[in-house]
Amino acid sequence: MSRPKNNRIVHEPPIFTDFKPIGVRGVSLEQVLMNLDEYEAFRLADHIGLSHEEAAEEMEISRPTFSRLIEKARAKIADFIINGKVLNIDGGNVHFRNNIIKCQSCGQMFKTKFSDPITECPACHSQNLLNLAGGFGHGKCCGHGNKKNGR
Repeated sequence: MSRPKNNRIVHEPPIFTDFKPIGVRGVSLEQVLMNLDEYEAFRLADHIGLSHEEAAEEMEISRPTFSRLIEKARAKIADFIINGKVLNIDGGNVHFRNNIIKCQSCGQMFKTKFSDPITECPACHSQNLLNLAGGFGHGKCCGHGNKKNGR
């Protein structure tokens, strides 16, 4: 029996999670599923420009594990772009360091820490809020899965 996967640390949930080529109906396209830890590896290495060692430390995983994640992420992104597939970002064993809350009334987005929950929009005072981490099944649990912030 294989060993259970450890949770990987992801800075915050992605704002956009579904991508497809323009002008083609999504239902007619094959899908590529990218896990949240693969997304985070791609973000850290290719968007922010961290070395594999720095990014692995940020995600609290080993450098070889990070290298495997980034290779998987790049292969999936290449498949999505070259073969014109739908890319979905979801799933994986992760904990978020921070969260993003979106006000459904005015559209404002706010980056928050799990220790400082927002119950109403600071801009319009609406309580119609969307918890982006909650969309991935995370919320209070992520505040406890974070070694780096002392939790």
